[in-house]
Amino acid sequence: MTHLLATATTPPAVGWLLLAGTGVLAALVYAASCWLWPYRHCHRCDAGRIHREDRKVFRLCHRCGGTGRRLRLGRRLYNHATRLRREAD
Repeated sequence: MTHLLATATTPPAVGWLLLAGTGVLAALVYAASCWLWPYRHCHRCDAGRIHREDRKVFRLCHRCGGTGRRLRLGRRLYNHATRLRREAD
């Protein structure tokens, strides 16, 4: 009796290599986008201002400092690594 299951399989290393390559490619694309566009918009406020319900009175957002923009996580990690490398010298 022949076992047909063993004849049509691909080597398991190909699947893991493809998955690892996809992960590395996604990380490179994210790093490039963090380098090109380091800021994201602040989800807490509306362009740096937090309004009252009647929209007449506002105060500056404490999370973004009134700019309406916040650093992305990848850019914060890059800045931290750069600061560590600079301080090590």
